[in-house]
Amino acid sequence: MSITLRSFVFLDSLQPQLTSYIGKTSRGFLPVPEMASLWVEIAPGIAINRITDNALKATTVVPAVQVVERAYGLLEVHDWDKGEVMSAGEVILEGLECSQDQRMKPQVVSNQVIRSVEAYQTQIINRNSRGMMVLPGQSLFILETMPAAYITLAANEAEKAADISLIDIRPYGAFGRLYLSGTEAEIDAAREAALAALEGVTGIEPPKFRDK
Repeated sequence: MSITLRSFVFLDSLQPQLTSYIGKTSRGFLPVPEMASLWVEIAPGIAINRITDNALKATTVVPAVQVVERAYGLLEVHDWDKGEVMSAGEVILEGLECSQDQRMKPQVVSNQVIRSVEAYQTQIINRNSRGMMVLPGQSLFILETMPAAYITLAANEAEKAADISLIDIRPYGAFGRLYLSGTEAEIDAAREAALAALEGVTGIEPPKFRDK
């Protein structure tokens, strides 16, 4: 079976809101803030089971997220020991017979900032989110990436850089999506940090998304 490494994301220190969101929405072994975390996304999805097995047998990491779709699979593992997380990554890459340089580079599919969000729109967003609540009058940053798992890097770096609220994040599927809210200045800082983090990722160029 030919396996494509779509995303390979090492987070040196999970931020509190992203960690809490993982804990609220995941069914695995839940992390706490400041743990190191690795996110791996592949295609086709079914192969994520073997990747998980390899990582857990070789290291002390534990998984919080495992998503198995037909097209894409996603795995998150974490540990207090950054070395163990990095070793898990090496084991995963060895099992895939590839290097980190063969991962896809993230592509920003869309990004937008809505200033002073109207109250009715906040109600719709909050009904469909699983994180914090966006409040009327705040600014809202919405980001989409391809491959999807890179949205975790954007979220973690944005939270490091700015005082924002993580409204929602989806790191699996065809596209990753992130919603952040806060004051206008904080959202601008978060947006800058998120996009800079994605720009710094090396790898192969993904197929260009065409918005028809």
